[in-house]
Amino acid sequence: MTVPTGRRERKKAATRQNIADTALRLFLERGYDAVGIREVAAEADVAVTTLFAHFASKEALVFEQDEDFEHRLAHAVARRAPDEPLIPALRHEMLALVRHCTADGAVPIWRMIDETPALREYEESMRLRHAESLARAIAADLDLSPIPPACRAIARFVVDAHSLAREAADPDAAVDEIFRMIEAAWAVARPS
Repeated sequence: MTVPTGRRERKKAATRQNIADTALRLFLERGYDAVGIREVAAEADVAVTTLFAHFASKEALVFEQDEDFEHRLAHAVARRAPDEPLIPALRHEMLALVRHCTADGAVPIWRMIDETPALREYEESMRLRHAESLARAIAADLDLSPIPPACRAIARFVVDAHSLAREAADPDAAVDEIFRMIEAAWAVARPS
C-alpha cells in the first residue's frame, strides 16, 4: 500500500484504517450480519457520511485492501524486469498475496467471508473486476488493443488462483500447481 505523504493524506488514511479495523473487530465479535453501519461509525467515532466517504458499502469494509490487491497484480505485469517472463512475475506476486491471506490472523476473516453470502457475492464481483484490470495490464504490456480473449482468460485464471490456493491444505504447493497450468495455457494461447 502507498504511504501517504502529506499531513492531510496521512489523517485520511488513519481515519480509513480506524474505520476498517473497527468494523472488522465488530464483525468478528458479533457476526457480520449483526452489525450495522451506524454501529461501526459510532464505534469508530466518525459520522456515517465519513464512513461512506471512505467505503462505498458495508462489504467494502471487510475488503479494505481490495484496491491494493488489484494494483499489485497490474504492477506485477507493468513493473517487472524487461527480461522477466509474464507468468513467473504473476506467480511471484500471487504467492505473496496468498501467504498474506493464509497467515494465522486472516483465518477468522476468511471464515467469516466464506460463511456470509453477501461477502461471498462481493468477493466474486471483486475478482471479476481484478481480472479485467489484470487483462488490461497484460494487453497493454503486449501492446494489444482491444483486449484479446486469451488475456482475459489468463487474467481470470490468475485471479482465481488466489481463492483456490487460499483454500488448499498447502497454499504454496497449490500456487505452484495452478501456475504450471497457467504457464502451459499461456504458452499455447499467448497472442502475438
